[in-house]
Amino acid sequence: MVNDSQRGAAFGIAAYLCWGFFPLYWPLLEPAGSLEILAHRFVWSMVFVLVAITAMGKWRSFIAIAHDRRMMLILAAASVVIAGNWGGFIYGVTNGHVIETSLGYFINPLVTVMLGVFVLKETLRPAQWVAIAIGAIAVVVLTVDYGRLPWVALLVAFSFAAYGFLKKKADLGAFEGLGMETAILFPVALAFLVVLQLRGELAFGHEGPGNVALLVGTGLVTAIPLLLFSAAATRLSLTTIGLLQYLGPIIQFIAGLTIFDEDMTDARWVGFVLVWTALVIFTADAVLSRRRVLHRSAESAAL
Repeated sequence: MVNDSQRGAAFGIAAYLCWGFFPLYWPLLEPAGSLEILAHRFVWSMVFVLVAITAMGKWRSFIAIAHDRRMMLILAAASVVIAGNWGGFIYGVTNGHVIETSLGYFINPLVTVMLGVFVLKETLRPAQWVAIAIGAIAVVVLTVDYGRLPWVALLVAFSFAAYGFLKKKADLGAFEGLGMETAILFPVALAFLVVLQLRGELAFGHEGPGNVALLVGTGLVTAIPLLLFSAAATRLSLTTIGLLQYLGPIIQFIAGLTIFDEDMTDARWVGFVLVWTALVIFTADAVLSRRRVLHRSAESAAL
């Protein structure tokens, strides 16, 4: 079990390292624009995932999904929100908003909890309310400093929270779910690329073999972290996964600050410190709550 946990931790760290260093990949795809990159990500993710489904012999379960009307409605909604998430992220990292995209993934756990309150009617503990209140203050501070809502961060956070909610409702294997989600928007993505080609605005095939390889690679860089995360999720507790999830935005924040040399005003530092404070409170409360639950379970089993 120790070895299995160690492997799970290694898989989880590898997954979040991939996601953390994502901002370094997408600018390499220039001169392709954000929407073209998004379309390629759907097209080539579908190709890669379908190859994986074939290799794993999961075609029967994949076809069964297509015959489940309720499941297809959930996955259709999931495909739309993940398109918003991918699109917001790609736009952010290719237009000088890497730090803002990292903010989106920092506040995502808080948004997920809010979704549980408003959609699932869950009850929050006092510490969770404090964390959400501090996070809301941080957004106000950053809004004043930016002179606008940090919409890239909010789009990334809310779309990913909604995606997580829908994926939980679907309760499918990682590749079957992603395969169907990409299949749903594949015709739209492919049609968009055809339109770009007809208008003479398509980068793919016109900027050398290196650009072609990198655009095709969008499917690979999408699927590999997902495979690593799936391997980690089956071996680690939710608490450990919850702690590891901060690794990605931390790397993105550092990359935005050091590699992309983005500005951080005093007010932005204040906003981010408030967000990090909220996350410390939120995470500590989650860990303590889980320990209390485990302790009560152990006591009940001993009786």
